[in-house]
Amino acid sequence: MRVYLPSTLPSLGRALAAGEIGPVPLTAYAVTPELREWYAEGDLEELEYAALTAAARASLRMLADDPAAPPRRVVLAVEVPDQAVGRVPGDAGVADEDERAAVRLTAPVPAKKIASGHVDDPGAADDVRAAAAALAAADAGDDDARFTVDGAEGHELLWYATQELSHLLP
Repeated sequence: MRVYLPSTLPSLGRALAAGEIGPVPLTAYAVTPELREWYAEGDLEELEYAALTAAARASLRMLADDPAAPPRRVVLAVEVPDQAVGRVPGDAGVADEDERAAVRLTAPVPAKKIASGHVDDPGAADDVRAAAAALAAADAGDDDARFTVDGAEGHELLWYATQELSHLLP
C-alpha cells in the first residue's frame, strides 16, 4: 500500500542515517475508504494527491513544533504491507479535514521502502515559515491566519527520487 509520511528535513536525515522511519506508531496518509467516499468523483491520481496534501499539512504542523528546522515541508511516499496499516483513533491529533486520509503504521518503515520524496522549493521558505507560525491561530478560527496557512499550501511540492534525498539535507 502506498502511504504518505509527513516529515521535516532533520527527521528525514535521522531516518536515512538510521535506515528506517520510526519509531511507531506513525501517522501517515493514504487513499482510505473514507477518502474515496468523500471524493467519489476523483480518480486514483487525484485521491493520492489529496492524501499527499494531507501529509503536507501534517508536515507543516511538525515544522510549527520544531522552529529550528528548515522551513520546507517534506512528505515521503512509501510502500508498506497492508497489514502494517491501521486506522487512526479519533484523538490522534490529526486535523479534522485530514482524518479521512489518516492511517496508523504499526511497524517501522525501512528507508529502502521510500518510493519518492516531495519537498518544498527553497523559494517557498518565507511562506512556509509564516504558515507554521500562524497555524495555532488558524486552528483557533482566525481567518487572516488561515489565509497565511493557505499561502504555504499554494506552493507545489517538488518530486525527488530516493537517491536525491540525501542532497536535500542541511
